Amino acid sequence: MMNSKQLITEICDFCESNFNEDNVIKYSRYFKGGFKGYGVPIEVFNEKVKEIKKRKDFNLNVLYSIAPELLSHGMYETTSIPIMLLKSFKKQFSKDVFNEIGKWFEFGIDNWAHADTLGMFIIPEFLLKDIINIDDLQPWINSPLKFKRRVAVVSMIKLLKVTNDFNPFFELIIPLMRDPEREVHQGTGWFLREAWKIKPADAEEFLMKWKDQSPRMIFQYACEKMTQENKLRFKRGKQ
Repeated sequence: MMNSKQLITEICDFCESNFNEDNVIKYSRYFKGGFKGYGVPIEVFNEKVKEIKKRKDFNLNVLYSIAPELLSHGMYETTSIPIMLLKSFKKQFSKDVFNEIGKWFEFGIDNWAHADTLGMFIIPEFLLKDIINIDDLQPWINSPLKFKRRVAVVSMIKLLKVTNDFNPFFELIIPLMRDPEREVHQGTGWFLREAWKIKPADAEEFLMKWKDQSPRMIFQYACEKMTQENKLRFKRGKQ
């Protein structure tokens, strides 16, 4: 059986030995407050993930055992590895796996890149396969953890293409329309922009209800693809 502590040490040693200062500088421009990581070259990183996936004794239980400590390190790559490894278990996704992922936010999902990887490529798998439904995202929407809230709303983007009724989505995200966090504003606006592309009338009706109450960044993202004339309809009214 694979030794979890040894695997954690191996992964940390790998990251440290592949430190690349040029990449750290380059990536810093994409992260508010700078990039906290090793700058491991992407091709080297991907090869390591592939190599771990192929080990015959690597399984979900091993992933569960290494994830909390790796996430707690607070470094970009040590958080990325559990998320990337998770992708290889899509055939085993269940409600229990979804609940396990929910715990990860307490340890170290703390930037937009990791949140959006989960929101675009991991959590939608549970929704599209009916392992969970959007009601299961309600606790995430109301979480005190801002990136958990962001993942919840971003996760619903892919569902927009498989239903004609957007009202349940709009109802679910109401708490986010007054959210205090910038990263949540971005995710919510992104979701609404994608909804507008498919059902503009429905999205605009919802946006109109909130134009004088919600943070402007939500509207900046949501209205991005509209004509200038249409954008003006969603300017905040005089207070």
